[in-house]
Parts: sequence; structure tokens; C-alpha cells
Amino acid sequence: MGVKMNRETGRDIYVEDEVFAAVYEVADTATRDAMDLMYLTGQRPQDVLKFDERHLSAAGDLEFQQGKTKIKLRIAVVGELARVIERIHQRKRAYKVVSTALIVDERGRSMTLDTLQRRFRHARRAAGVADDAFQMRDLRAKAGTDKTDTTGDIRQAQKQLGHTSVTMTEHYVRNRRGTKVKPTK
Repeated sequence: MGVKMNRETGRDIYVEDEVFAAVYEVADTATRDAMDLMYLTGQRPQDVLKFDERHLSAAGDLEFQQGKTKIKLRIAVVGELARVIERIHQRKRAYKVVSTALIVDERGRSMTLDTLQRRFRHARRAAGVADDAFQMRDLRAKAGTDKTDTTGDIRQAQKQLGHTSVTMTEHYVRNRRGTKVKPTK
């Protein structure tokens, strides 16, 4: 038996669209690219920084392995995700230094997690958003919550996030906005 101490609870922040937009508006281009990819793919910041042009398959998928869980995922590059990746490609063509990483700085070089976090923190503060009100990692939960809300199927969010159980996805979704229910009548 162990002694029950101060048990940690996960974050229960849901990033509202207005807060996302406020930070996005003042962020630099590379940070915007990262925010878009984190939200649209539902992946962790460190995994998004590892996204590489070589992960884009001929079939039109973004294929990668998550760093934390080693889960392999294929995300269809369609809709808004396709537009973001095309925007990144167009911007990268102007750089002398060519990196195959999707997230690159103004010189075309890949970025570290520390650099991205510093840039994000700068944008968040410039937007007047409190540090604890929006962290980069919250975009993964926002993606899962929004996916569940738009599809009405938590299993779709589970697949996108790479969770092995619906229970884990429920923690992401329910704790952020609460369980969505209909009235009695």
C-alpha cells in the first residue's frame, strides 16, 4: 500500500476559437504553421516538429510514428491540412537552405521544441492571453474535442490522436468541455 498524496490532475483547458485566433494573429509564420499542424493533425508539438516532407506519401497521406507511444498514423492530406502544407511548401521554395522538415524558421532551418515554445510564448503574451490559459499542448485536446463535436463520434478522435482506448480520449474530450447531452424534452 502506498500513501495517498497530492494526486495530479490533468489540464482541463479548452482553447476557444477566439483565443486561438488572437494568438495566431500575432504569431510569426513558423509558429502559425506549427499551430495549424498541431490542431489539424491532433499531434503533440514534438511530433509536429518531426513532420518531414518524406512523411508525405504518394497516396496523399501524412505517415509518421508518434514519439511518445510509437503508434503509427496516416492522416489524409485533404481540406485545410492540404492547404496548410501547400502554403508551407510555397514559403520554403524561397529559402536558400533546404530542410525537409515541414516546420522551418525564416532561414529555412528546422526548429527545436525550445525555439517553438519560446515563439509561442511570445505570441501568447503579445495577444494578452495568460500563460496558463493556453499552452501548445492544449491544441491536441482542442483537436480531439472539436473532432468529436463535429463528427459526433469519439472513435474518430481516438484514431486521430492515436489513443489505444476510448477511455483515454474521453479524458481529453469530457474534461475540456464537459459531456454534451440533450435536454429531457
